[in-house]
Amino acid sequence: MPLNPNLNSLAYFEAVARTGRVTDAAAELGVSTAAVSQQLKQLEEQWGVRLFRRQDRRLSLTLDGEMLFQTTTAAFRMIRGARSAVLRQSDNRQLSMRCSPSLAVRWLTPRLKNFLDLNPEWGVRIDASPDFSDFETEAMDLDLRYGSGNWPGLYTECILNDYVIPLCSPDYRNRTRDLSDDPAAQIAAGRLIHSVKARYQWDLWLAVQGIDLPEQHAPLRLDRSSMAIQLARDGAGVVLDSVTLAHDELQRGTLVPLSTAFAAVEFPAYWVVCPARHMNRRIVRLFIDWLREDGSLFQTAARKTLERLGCTIRPAAPGEPGLL
Repeated sequence: MPLNPNLNSLAYFEAVARTGRVTDAAAELGVSTAAVSQQLKQLEEQWGVRLFRRQDRRLSLTLDGEMLFQTTTAAFRMIRGARSAVLRQSDNRQLSMRCSPSLAVRWLTPRLKNFLDLNPEWGVRIDASPDFSDFETEAMDLDLRYGSGNWPGLYTECILNDYVIPLCSPDYRNRTRDLSDDPAAQIAAGRLIHSVKARYQWDLWLAVQGIDLPEQHAPLRLDRSSMAIQLARDGAGVVLDSVTLAHDELQRGTLVPLSTAFAAVEFPAYWVVCPARHMNRRIVRLFIDWLREDGSLFQTAARKTLERLGCTIRPAAPGEPGLL
């Protein structure tokens, strides 16, 4: 067997093993099926083993083929990741980032012009997605993530604490007050809107408050905070969600706390996440510095808004988000 395997034939082998068909691999590689078949034949001859068996017009891997595929597919994935990293570094006038969708729409984008005005020579690409970046294979500089901050092996910094409190429209609040003067009874009688990806869920909040719901309860469940907040603003119920994301509505008065008897719970929620090596890029440092400053200003404004509305603020207790 040759000391140095033919990388071209290994690339053809990996494509066929991954797709299961010579024709699909040829289309992906941009070559003829005959070229692929010839490379596979040469590889089997060089290695002295059978790598494929044919089953119902598809190719399946032999035991030797499976062993080779596991190695080659990992190697080519790493090579593709290295290529993406090189291309990202060569594009030194653009920041590429991924951000939680609701935060991107409701908090980041309205502030982004300020960063661009301060740094007009830089471009910004934002992928609003709930999926975290795979920094080894994707050309992403950083993530702005919602979560606990527990991402081992990565640089993490909390940019924003969040405040969570039951919110509803003014009309909905007035209707619940007509039913009872007791805030707990107002919650129990109301329709609860669940933001299912939020860290602080109704079940935990109700347990902390000692509130039991009636057996006949019809909750509303949405997988985006932006949708849950919109539904609450429209008067459909009461949502336990982010003051950060609902701050504009609270300032305009289209959303209000259901009752100031309930304190807003504060916990670290939004994080910059990236490999430590990415901090060597000037644009990454500039953007994080800007986020840190703007986040601090926003937190001060959010606290003042809650205080103006008569709400108290308490830190999350053990067992609640932020102190798990």
